[in-house]
Formats: sequence, structure tokens, C-alpha cells
Amino acid sequence: MSMKPSIPKGTRDYHPEIVLKRNYIIDIIRDVFTKYGYLEIQTPSFEKRETLSGKYGNEGDRLIFNILNSGEKVRKVDVSALDENKITKFINSISEKALRYDLTVPLARYVSQHQNEIKFPFKRFQIQNVWRADRPQKGRYQEFTQCDADVIGSDSTYLEFEMIQMYSNVFKNLGFEKVQIKVNHREILASICRKIELNDNFLDFVTILDKLDKIGSEKVINELKDKLGLKDKFIPLLNEIFKSNNSSQILSLINKEFIDNDNSKKAFNQLKTLFDLTSNNTIDISFDLTLARGLDYYTGVIYEVASLTNTEIGSIAGGGRYKNLTERFNANNLSGIGISFGLERIYHLMDDNNMFPEEIKSPNDILVINFGDEFIHDISFVVNQLRASRSVLIYPDFVKLSKQFTYADKNKFNYVLIYGKEEAEKNVIKIKNLKTGDENKHKLDDSIKNYKF
Repeated sequence: MSMKPSIPKGTRDYHPEIVLKRNYIIDIIRDVFTKYGYLEIQTPSFEKRETLSGKYGNEGDRLIFNILNSGEKVRKVDVSALDENKITKFINSISEKALRYDLTVPLARYVSQHQNEIKFPFKRFQIQNVWRADRPQKGRYQEFTQCDADVIGSDSTYLEFEMIQMYSNVFKNLGFEKVQIKVNHREILASICRKIELNDNFLDFVTILDKLDKIGSEKVINELKDKLGLKDKFIPLLNEIFKSNNSSQILSLINKEFIDNDNSKKAFNQLKTLFDLTSNNTIDISFDLTLARGLDYYTGVIYEVASLTNTEIGSIAGGGRYKNLTERFNANNLSGIGISFGLERIYHLMDDNNMFPEEIKSPNDILVINFGDEFIHDISFVVNQLRASRSVLIYPDFVKLSKQFTYADKNKFNYVLIYGKEEAEKNVIKIKNLKTGDENKHKLDDSIKNYKF
């Protein structure tokens, strides 16, 4: 019985024109990373489950793709755990590996494993696929590519600024006119949590706060009341922060109402320094108290970037400071900070808004029309010279000219190179511009430097 071809939910095939566009984005991101002194590494597509589990919070851990054991290890399945509804224990018995959920936790494992070989501070970038069992939607897949840059081994606030510079440079080079770079600080969130007497529920507080853009301030307040017991006396203060769009006013209010210890004072000064540095470099950033980012490992400044031309697609980049990630792998005192670009979402925004350069849309350049083996042989030296600097495809079969020209048209070639019996008799080669219809003739022994395209 024949099987209808299909791919798993949440994945996609990449046609040649899509790959070219994606590579265009990747090349710009890689170029910026390299210019800021970051070195590329690669890690395996899957890790030990114990490496990944417990690093992303309950919600993140549920989205990890586990890999079933194979061979003799299948015999170790703890069926009784399933019968007793001990799901975690059951999963542990059938799976020792999992597809990576992001690139940051594998980086922490990598740094810890190779710390004796690495020179700190370690600046690395990584452009590879990750997998999440998330609900698919436009710009969100279960398999997708992250483009990350991280620094391990330095607490310098200048690195927070450098990350913003890289955001700015990448999106400027990609042609984005309007992006919003939002920042917050986990320690500021912790100080607010203490102020409103929800300190014992910090992770729940952050999770609810992270929903503000989706459900609005009123529903966030209601969730804080219903689920965490927020007292009515704190609601006006939270509403004042939620509804303000002025970064300096919010920071002033935070400094007045929420800075209550050395850690929160240090966090506030870091944010102030960051805003001072960006103001001197004409980079537009805004403070967003509701920015929480759900991943548990962030401990300091956190970032999110969104396009102002399409608010439906969500964030297109994010990141932040983390201090304790490598400690879980027995590598202490290695603070880290990193950013990540969402390739799929950036691609969709650029494609929807016709932002790709024309040459990316029409990558095929020259098609050599096939008049038979003897004619192809006579101009092979011309083809070889052209290929030193251009893309040249020889139509593989000697078929009707109409079929070859239809192929050139459908595949959006820029030019066709014509050399048949008539051209051979005159010792010329003909180049036709498919966009304008213009034709140029050149002597066969003429230098290709003189060819007109």
C-alpha cells in the first residue's frame, strides 16, 4: 500500500529559495558576531536528559523531546512506575537522552566540561537547531534554528551594552527600520515581589507577569490575586508601573518604592549604566517591567526584541544574564550573558514585508542552452571562466529550445548563453538578458571581462 508523504507536525521543508534567504540572515548575524570577537562552536543535537532537565522550569521541562532508549536498554523499562502514575520515574527508565531545548544549557555543559582548555572570558556563538514540543504556529515550530552569542566568565556591565549593540547592528544590517529593544532585571523583579509580599512565590509571580502582553494588566492583576493572594493595597502601585510607557518615570518609581537592599541597588545601577551607554550611542531601548522571560536560569539583565511593523509574530530575539548555570555542572564563579536571534520569526517578517534583496529572490544567474554535446564542448572553457565569479548552469539535455527557455523563465534565471550551429559558424557567443530581452554578441575568443551582462 502506498503511503502519502508528509512531515511531522511542527517541522517544515526548506525549498532552495527559502534556504538562500535563511542563509542571507545567518550570514549577517554571523558577520556581526565575528566582528565583536565571538568564536563559533557546535554541540551535539541531543544531550543526556539529566543535563537538560530541571534547567527551564516546569513549563520548559514539559516541552523537551525525550529520545527513547533502544536495544537492550528497552528491557529496563519500569512499567510499574507507569501503573503507579509516577510519570517522571517512568520516563527516566525509558529515556537517557533528549533533543536540546536551547543552546544555552548545552553551552554551560560545554564550558564546564572543557574549562581547563578555555581561556576566559570565553566569547562564543552558535547557530544550530533546537527542538521544543510547543504548539506550532506562524514563526513558531517544534524544530527551529537559534543564533546565539554568549560570554562566560565576566560580570562586566559593558557586556550588557555590547549585546544591545549587536542587536542594533544585526537588525540595521537586515534592513529593519523599527525594532523595540526591551530590558528588565530579574533582581528588580525580585525586589518588587518582596514589596508586594509575594516573595515565596517568585517563579509563579514571574510566570504570570510574563503574560501581560497576551492577556492585559487587568487579567494579570486578577491572576496575582486569585492564585497568589495579592493584597488590594498593592494594586494601584502595580497598575501605575504596568500602564506607564516612559522608561525614566518607571525607573524613578522603582528607585523610590522598590530598592530595598544591596542586590536591588546594584541591579538598579546596572540598568542606569546601560541606559547611559545606549543614550550616548543613539540606540533606542526601553525599560519593560513586565518582561520576565520564563526560563529559570536568568538572574540579571534580561532582553527582548520585537518588530514594531508586525506585533502579531512576537519577540524576534531575547537573552539575558545568568550566574548559576555552570555551577550545576561543577564549574563555579563563571557568570554568563547571552542573546539569541529567532531565525524563523525574522525570516517570516522579512519575507512578509518584502525585505530581501532582489538577488536573493533570483539566485539563478546564467543558463547555458544545450544545442548538443559538440557545442557544449566548444564553449566549456567559457563556462569554466564564468564560474570563477558567477553561477552558471548547463541545461543537461538536448531538447526543444522552448522547453529550455521555459525552464529558464520558471527558475528566474537572469541570462541565457546561446551557442548553436548559427553562432558556431560566426564564431560568436550570444548572451540574452531575460529581464530586458536585450542580446549581446561576443567573439568566442574574446575575454569574458568584455562580456556584457
